[in-house]
Amino acid sequence: MAEIKDPENTIIMETTKGQVVIQLLPDLAPGHVARIKELCAEGAYDGVVFHRVIDDFMAQTGDVQFGKTGGKDFNPARAGMGGSSKPDLKAEFSNVSHVRGTCSMARSQMPNSANSQFFICFTDSPWLNKQYSVWGQVIEGMDNIDKIKKGEPVKDPDSIVSMKLAANA
Repeated sequence: MAEIKDPENTIIMETTKGQVVIQLLPDLAPGHVARIKELCAEGAYDGVVFHRVIDDFMAQTGDVQFGKTGGKDFNPARAGMGGSSKPDLKAEFSNVSHVRGTCSMARSQMPNSANSQFFICFTDSPWLNKQYSVWGQVIEGMDNIDKIKKGEPVKDPDSIVSMKLAANA
């Protein structure tokens, strides 16, 4: 496994395709990192499907309302339309480039609408720069992200089995 230098700012995400290790970037997006940590601590991401996965672009997940298998509101047809019960976040756009392995918040047309959904870039996606809040970088396991079933929507989607801070793993 990757060397974890800061377990309080490293996420271990088990997916149906294998483990992914994400380095959080609290200096870049403190509000978004705090939200990701909060949702991880609650187990909110456990069981959430990858509902939108576009080849050579990104894998999107994190709809804890409609995308959580076994959740009271789980609805594959609505996965990607929900968030969490927490308020939306103020944008924390930065100059950090969206490259392979970048973890960034999904949002609507409104800049301050990120909530719980996020995506992981398969490839460099510079057109996203300064328009989405980057909160992490995959440091191990991109090969497992590459294996996630593709689609919009995804038929029989892969999911996050568990997502927690390395300090709590």
